[in-house]
Amino acid sequence: MPRAVAVSPDWHEVADLLPAAGSGRFLIGVTGAPGAGKSTLAAHLATSYGAGHVPMDGFHLADVELERRGLRDRKGAPETFDAWGYAALLARLRAQPDHDVLAPAFERDLEQPLAGAIAVPPDVGLVVTEGNYLLLDSPEWRAVRAQLDAVWHLRLDEDLRRARLLARHVAFGKSPAEAEAWVTRVDEPNAALVTAAADRADVVLDLSAP
Repeated sequence: MPRAVAVSPDWHEVADLLPAAGSGRFLIGVTGAPGAGKSTLAAHLATSYGAGHVPMDGFHLADVELERRGLRDRKGAPETFDAWGYAALLARLRAQPDHDVLAPAFERDLEQPLAGAIAVPPDVGLVVTEGNYLLLDSPEWRAVRAQLDAVWHLRLDEDLRRARLLARHVAFGKSPAEAEAWVTRVDEPNAALVTAAADRADVVLDLSAP
């Protein structure tokens, strides 16, 4: 079973989970259901500890490919990501080459991935990657997990998580009704998959404290 850690709003408890400085490149995966706070934690690690941040969302399939596969209405589900490409990039990061490794980002205003948008320099020792599906038990996602030194699963009060998720969809252009429908039809089934895999994490970070 994963170790459980209650985390304060300032995230100071995560310092004890990080490797010692100078111990070589270390890759941390942060997972959790949609709206749990993965991007917020990744940003904290980047700001407070100089971590490189490579989000899984950069490996969204472009809409044109989703249309070709008949998956446009399931955007965000596990099968709508290039998980094998994601695993290959993580392997390059683990190797810590003597040059920048370029990773894709996800542009939320466009709802599309952007190739080569993130550079991870060779002197960055800590790299954090965050995404929903790092612990799924299928070949492509196991290949992703194999490249990570540790995976942290975030747990948040469900009502708060859903409220954050709805607000995010509205902020990026959906009407409240469209946001509610998308969360119910797409996000919540995905959340169930992520939560079911939580026992494969190394650490569960409980963010439900006031």
